[in-house]
Amino acid sequence: MRRSSTLGPHSSILNHQSSASASYQVRKMREVIAKLTEGKIMTWSEKYKRWSAQACCALLLVYGFLYATRFISGAVEARRAKNTRQTEAQAADQEKFLFVWAGDQTRRQPDFLAVINFDEKSNDYGKVITTVPLPEPGASGNEPHHVGLSRDGKVLACGGLLSVLRGQREIFFFDVSNPRSPRLITSADPPLSAITDEFYPLPDGGFLVTMMGGAQGHAPGRVAEFNQRMELVAEHPVAPPLDGFNPHGISVRPEINLMVTSDFICPSTTLHSAPGGLDLRGSVRVWNFKERELIRTIKLWRPSGSLGNTPPAGTPAGTIDVKLIPGDPKRRAYTAGMTDDALYLVDTQHGSARVVFDFSSIAEGGWPQLMRMTRDGNRLFVSMNLAGKVIMFDTTRPHHPRVLKALDLGPDSGPHYVALTGDEKRLVISDYFLNEDEFGKVHAEGDHKIHVARVTSSGLSLDPRFEVDFNTAFATGPARPHGVAFK
Repeated sequence: MRRSSTLGPHSSILNHQSSASASYQVRKMREVIAKLTEGKIMTWSEKYKRWSAQACCALLLVYGFLYATRFISGAVEARRAKNTRQTEAQAADQEKFLFVWAGDQTRRQPDFLAVINFDEKSNDYGKVITTVPLPEPGASGNEPHHVGLSRDGKVLACGGLLSVLRGQREIFFFDVSNPRSPRLITSADPPLSAITDEFYPLPDGGFLVTMMGGAQGHAPGRVAEFNQRMELVAEHPVAPPLDGFNPHGISVRPEINLMVTSDFICPSTTLHSAPGGLDLRGSVRVWNFKERELIRTIKLWRPSGSLGNTPPAGTPAGTIDVKLIPGDPKRRAYTAGMTDDALYLVDTQHGSARVVFDFSSIAEGGWPQLMRMTRDGNRLFVSMNLAGKVIMFDTTRPHHPRVLKALDLGPDSGPHYVALTGDEKRLVISDYFLNEDEFGKVHAEGDHKIHVARVTSSGLSLDPRFEVDFNTAFATGPARPHGVAFK
């Protein structure tokens, strides 16, 4: 007998009940899982909401910070771009006014700023428009020296080399917004330094100023910094080196964060009150421009061998000026030894220098002094004070500069300060360096004339229409012209 036949009807019922129970359990299980899942999803959803809110807040904060940073950076860049456009516009437009910072030869009349017609199309080209004398106290005896025009062309800074000898303020700021009628707006007297020399206009306004001496005209000197409001903000470096830090020349390439200064002389040793001779310097200082910090010092001494009857080997070169070569990928510069007749090519990155030209081949002991370069770095101009000449070099090969022209300014001339117009078609030259009269050892008078030389790619030639003689141009008597600028 088969078992299936005996249990057949009951087996069908049991199977049906078992199947229904299993289905019910499955449904209940699904409901439980669904509720658990829903709870988890709700939990995850709340957590996600909280996380999203926190993330949104963080993103808003980051966005706000970035927007503010971009706004501030944009404002700075816009201001720099505006200054650059103004500078380029000034360079493109031919300058029509020449400013000359001058001093009365007797040191009794006030020192003054002269404005001269510089418009070649004018019938009054080369004629004095006006003079602005310094007010008392401290109006005379400052020994007007170098000048600098702000990037926006609105402020002319003028230095008094020997103001310290009379206890007077030594940096004077003129508003030249109206070039026909400049006005003195303020003056300054940095407490840690004296003997004002060269000016570098900062991209955002203000100036860096080389102060060759300490407060009493000794060593070390400083580089003074003024902001847009012509307020003194610092005297660099905080702890200057004690190895003859007496900065005179300055040159900056802000795009590569590089600045150089050149040490020239300990100023107090030029006075009769200091025994002995002149204490010359021979060094180029390399700076981190943004931090205003010294990186290295490059010493330049009278090279061994013959460069004419110059001082013996080991004598400091008297590096009165220095100029970085614009756009040079090797970051080199030129400097000249005033007392050793040498033109040096300076490697600012490796801390070395080598002689690349002998000025004694033009005039032995001719005192090469101030320098200017074209914006492309292909032409260099150097004044030779005692030789009465201005030299124009082709510097397309920096290590082999080639003389294009030795412009002779005539007997009794003493070219010192040179300035190149924005379009680089005219070079203005002032024929006076320094005469310390009865109280000092330096007597380089020159003939007190202002010359204009026309510049071409191959040479220099004097403009016969322009020659201002400061011996006869003013009712107050002979004056000594020094720094010049244009607008």
